[in-house]
Amino acid sequence: MPIRFASLGSGSKGNSTVFDDGTTRLLIDLGFSLKEALARLAKLNLSPEELDGILVTHEHADHVHGVGAFARKFQTPVILTHGSYNEKQIGEVPVLKRFNCGEKFSVGTVKVQSVAVPHDAKEPCQYILGSRGFSLGILTDLGHVTPHIEVLYRDCQALLLEFNHDFKMLKSGPYSSKLKARVGGDYGHLSNIQAANLLRQLNLGRLKNLVVSHVSEKNNDLELAESTALLELSDWIGDIIVAKQDFGFDWITIEI
Repeated sequence: MPIRFASLGSGSKGNSTVFDDGTTRLLIDLGFSLKEALARLAKLNLSPEELDGILVTHEHADHVHGVGAFARKFQTPVILTHGSYNEKQIGEVPVLKRFNCGEKFSVGTVKVQSVAVPHDAKEPCQYILGSRGFSLGILTDLGHVTPHIEVLYRDCQALLLEFNHDFKMLKSGPYSSKLKARVGGDYGHLSNIQAANLLRQLNLGRLKNLVVSHVSEKNNDLELAESTALLELSDWIGDIIVAKQDFGFDWITIEI
């Protein structure tokens, strides 16, 4: 039975990833309205009733906008850190499970490693999802890479990695000075160069799929982000794709 993953969209206007090991199906974040989320799930031929939970990385709107409405309509469990839950933002949901960042737990047949990341949120985390010996790392929304992150993500077989901005484009772009400082700071988002530097620390012999993710529409270019990654992958044997805002990417299937 294959394992597969896909994205409903990736970027500052909304984020959501789907992981399906054939038995358990999870959303990671849901930054789209209920109507938009349903339309995007339909493109993946996936019904909302099939989902077993929503893992939330942090409380910023582009990651949680649709979580509450979706969970209430379809009775979907919401799983997030204590700090990421904001009742005014998400509201009451039928099933709410909270944990401390850094904990390991399981959702159905999927093993979840939560990973603390430096980001300007209350208790942000990212995730490594495992099933039947396969591991998918999700790593976006962080201002810099810590040694702890390098160790945990080193042996992932697939990785969704943030290439948010090009430093020069951010510096000369339309954002205010305050917002530029926030995005480019230690608790903001990864630049192309920071993300590429992480690739040097990974076990590329195990990595088979790399997804360039959370690319800024104003401070980056999809081709530039991909080419920066490829500079570090000259001898790598694997597949690279770019997750887009309008529709992230279709199913990537892993035969186990």
